[in-house]
Amino acid sequence: MTPRMPIVKSLLIGASGGLAFHLAGMPLAWMLGPLVANLVAAISGVQIAIPERFRSGFLGTLGLLLGGQVTPALSDRIIEWPLSSVLLLSGMLVSTLATWLWYRHACHMERISAWLASTPGAMNAIMALVSGSGVEASRIAIAQGVRVVLVVLLLPALFWVLNGDVEDSRILEAPLPPSSLWLLLTLPLIIPLSRYLRLPSADLLGPLLVASTLGLADIAHLVLPEWGLDILLIVLGSSIGARFVGVHWRQLATYATQACMATAITLAVLALFAWLIHQSVDVSFSVALLSVAPGGIGEMAIIAVALGMDPIFVTFHHLLRLVTLMIITPLWIQWVSNRAQ
Repeated sequence: MTPRMPIVKSLLIGASGGLAFHLAGMPLAWMLGPLVANLVAAISGVQIAIPERFRSGFLGTLGLLLGGQVTPALSDRIIEWPLSSVLLLSGMLVSTLATWLWYRHACHMERISAWLASTPGAMNAIMALVSGSGVEASRIAIAQGVRVVLVVLLLPALFWVLNGDVEDSRILEAPLPPSSLWLLLTLPLIIPLSRYLRLPSADLLGPLLVASTLGLADIAHLVLPEWGLDILLIVLGSSIGARFVGVHWRQLATYATQACMATAITLAVLALFAWLIHQSVDVSFSVALLSVAPGGIGEMAIIAVALGMDPIFVTFHHLLRLVTLMIITPLWIQWVSNRAQ
């Protein structure tokens, strides 16, 4: 193993970025620092990569962490969630339509490409639909990738500015001693089984369901030491930034500018629905906004865990969004294609 290996370079760059952000006092430093550092390196032509096999173990760990937040008392809150779920789905519909109008009429994107670029999540599923379909694949990839990066970068900073609207982190301050670490040994069994069952975001969802079941029965709750969570953040942050390998500055500048405006439109619409959720359900506006934010489920979940922002509520709503998009999007694209023909 040498420093020339892409994964080693990515992790070293990520750790350096995390340290720089930590020393600067930035929010969620050990995730955002690696993300920004790897993004700059990727666009600069440095050969870096976080292989999916390597990343999957850390996503599984995140799933176990999230499941560890489930307690028997959770059932008392679930009765409030149907209303927030309806508001989430309504927000998805309105924001997707608004963003489609931007891409279609202001950016002159092809009709189906505009729909695929406008979906507020399920990036991996969207890119699977793009593959071999003849649409503008690179443009959609940049639109989806920039959206995730912007949301991951902006929301922690926003919550940091709001300050009083963000609950104290129970995990970063590590008031609880590490516990149930034996759950990590179950990942080599759970992840392959989850993939075999074709669960959406299987590497994350399978461990989450197992840990949630154990947590609901009050059998086990995974708690990592602080340094363990930092490593998790470094790997996941680096993996986001490394996705931009092969993207040229000029191409990125054009498409990213359009994606920034699209993300602003999406966030503005979803912020309204987050306010409605805040008014209707007993959660803060920050938690509601994080629950509807158009970022990846893994990225939003780790922000919720790291900042102590009701991880189960946030993850539940992102899982609902993911499953809905994975079911509806292929059917919708097929209908639009047939109608165009």
